Amino acid sequence: MHQPARWGLGAAGAGSMVILGLDLTNLDEMNPFRRTISEHGLGPDGWIFGLGVGLLAAGSLAIGVSLARKRLAGIFGSIALLGWCVGLFLTAWFEKHDWSVGPSLSGSIHRVGSFVAFLCLPLAVVIIARPWRHKERSKATLAAFGLGICSVLWVAGIGAVMLIGAGNGLPWYRVMPLGLVERGMAVTEVAALLALGVWAAAKRLEDVPAPAAQGRSVAMRSST
Repeated sequence: MHQPARWGLGAAGAGSMVILGLDLTNLDEMNPFRRTISEHGLGPDGWIFGLGVGLLAAGSLAIGVSLARKRLAGIFGSIALLGWCVGLFLTAWFEKHDWSVGPSLSGSIHRVGSFVAFLCLPLAVVIIARPWRHKERSKATLAAFGLGICSVLWVAGIGAVMLIGAGNGLPWYRVMPLGLVERGMAVTEVAALLALGVWAAAKRLEDVPAPAAQGRSVAMRSST
């Protein structure tokens, strides 16, 4: 098992469990159908939320390093996965708007970070795990690709509902159960990330042909 992928799976899994624990322990205080996950960052347990998201970001980065070292991600896939990591770090470091006080610079950065993260991860997974790119298919890559497509559909569905709401003069955060939708999208995207991590951990470095070997293989096929 590739060490960075193993560390990444552990950190991403731990971060996800931390955030899930916050949700479960605050069910009596926060409506998960309407309140977003980032609301945890405003309370006394805000540092725990930041820790959970930071662990998820660090784990994602380690998985990305493993994929890049094994030449499985490609340039565009690596850039998209890095965008997810950067977006998560911004989300962890900067608090969202506290509307009891009013908008803030921190809240604006937090919103941009979360938007970048939720948009980049589906792109990264679809680019990296697309089945026609790899000769050998595994259950992990197929699961990652399927979850990546589901994540793209989440993003597209949210965008469509927001446009419909805007056309009817409704604010975007009132046209859907925002908390529930965000949690559904987050679960799908994190599951896709973990599937990528499982694939990276299972794929041995010696199984990946070097660029020179790939070139020789293509030349031999073309000459026969």
